[in-house]
Amino acid sequence: MRIVVLTKPVPDPASGGERLLPDFRLDRANSPTVVNGNDEYVLEKALKLIEAAGEGEVVLLSMAPADAPETMRKALAMGATSGVLVTDPALAGSCTVATTRVLAAALQTLEFDLVFAGVDSSDGFAGVVPAGVATLTGLPYLSWAAEIEPDTATRTVRVRRISPTGYDVLEAPMPALISGTQALGEPRYPSLKGIMGARAKTITVLSLADLGIDPGSVGSPGATTRVVDARPPEARAATRVIRDGPDEAARQVVDFLAERRLI
Repeated sequence: MRIVVLTKPVPDPASGGERLLPDFRLDRANSPTVVNGNDEYVLEKALKLIEAAGEGEVVLLSMAPADAPETMRKALAMGATSGVLVTDPALAGSCTVATTRVLAAALQTLEFDLVFAGVDSSDGFAGVVPAGVATLTGLPYLSWAAEIEPDTATRTVRVRRISPTGYDVLEAPMPALISGTQALGEPRYPSLKGIMGARAKTITVLSLADLGIDPGSVGSPGATTRVVDARPPEARAATRVIRDGPDEAARQVVDFLAERRLI
């Protein structure tokens, strides 16, 4: 079985905040990057499925700046077999529509049984790229997976999809594209052996020319959306802490809400 995992290098949420350029785009060149958190969860599931099968490959697919291989190495150190990076100067400032088109074009150059993607990315939270890639490639799309159970004998995959009332059970023929959640399981830490071995693993680099994509249709010139303003949130107002016993604390909370006509 061959699983392609869409992985995105994103600004490290623990680095103290994302930096913006004057046009309100992310300053990716000066922000430390990590593998998108939700992508690590689906990568972990892909690795477990291959380990349980006893054979197969996990291939990473990213669209990112030219320095992305350094970030991709962590995912390779977790156990992924190889990586494919689509990078081109013209991609800077691409919107979700352009990102979807590029990833779909790159995916069509690969062989696979399943494609995994995180439900969203920490630098955008749009959550539409997996569905868009599935649409453009004609793949069945199963979203918000809490469990993934492929059956190679019948060439089908079954997914437990999280819903407001519990979960739904979906089944589709393979190949298929699945967006997964953190319910799939905690990502493993790369071992020392994995870290050392990641340096020798192959990352194939593709350009827009390799994919037959017009540079004018991506990046800032081809963007269908743009950020027109950005500002930090207002400072938090003063808080009131109640440290009295339960009965007195409850009375004060009720009085506080009643004074503001909230109850």
